[in-house]
Amino acid sequence: MSKKLTIAIDGPAGAGKSSTARGVAKRLGYVYVDSGAMYRAVAYLAMQTGLSVEQDAQAIGELAGRMHIEFRQLGSRQHIFVNGEDLEDEVRLPEVGAMSSAVSAIPLVRQNLLQTQRDLARNAGVVMEGRDIGTVVLPEADLKIFLTASAEERARRRFEQTKAKHPDLTLAQVLADQLERDQRDSSREVAPLRQAQDAAVVVSDGMSLEQVIERIVAIARAKEAETDA
Repeated sequence: MSKKLTIAIDGPAGAGKSSTARGVAKRLGYVYVDSGAMYRAVAYLAMQTGLSVEQDAQAIGELAGRMHIEFRQLGSRQHIFVNGEDLEDEVRLPEVGAMSSAVSAIPLVRQNLLQTQRDLARNAGVVMEGRDIGTVVLPEADLKIFLTASAEERARRRFEQTKAKHPDLTLAQVLADQLERDQRDSSREVAPLRQAQDAAVVVSDGMSLEQVIERIVAIARAKEAETDA
């Protein structure tokens, strides 16, 4: 049996990291850890308790430190549970996603979630995705992937995914939000988005989700064979 790997997938917002990581984990028989959902969970609970990033950064960081997070497989979907409560649907709300980027820039939030992320990845056979997995969370990961696409392509995909629920939203608005988030994620002081030096780069423009998954699975299989040699 091949040695199971710890795989880190990083990349900008809208690159398809979650869908790709989930598909790669399924193909390899690995566990998928959605780090983005963890920050979304902090954002959701902060919103529920009336906390704002501008005024309550310290309190939000402390909130992150009190959260017990786990992932459970329910049918064909993996759900995030926080303090025993299933919050999978809540953390996917657009307004929660919008706040999660700002929440993730709070140093104390990242500090308090860092050990949780490392604990979840302690055993091999894990695919974890985010923006700083290969550079900060799991710098010793067996395989690092930087998954990206042009801002226009990422905006187009997000627009197609959300236009049914948000008919007033325009592609131009989505692109503007995309560029703003890219700037915020890459320029923040704590754990900015950047490509790990030893990461394999996968540019997904013009590729289907299945093609992207296939590309990364092939890279992982080669790495498994290399570690077995």
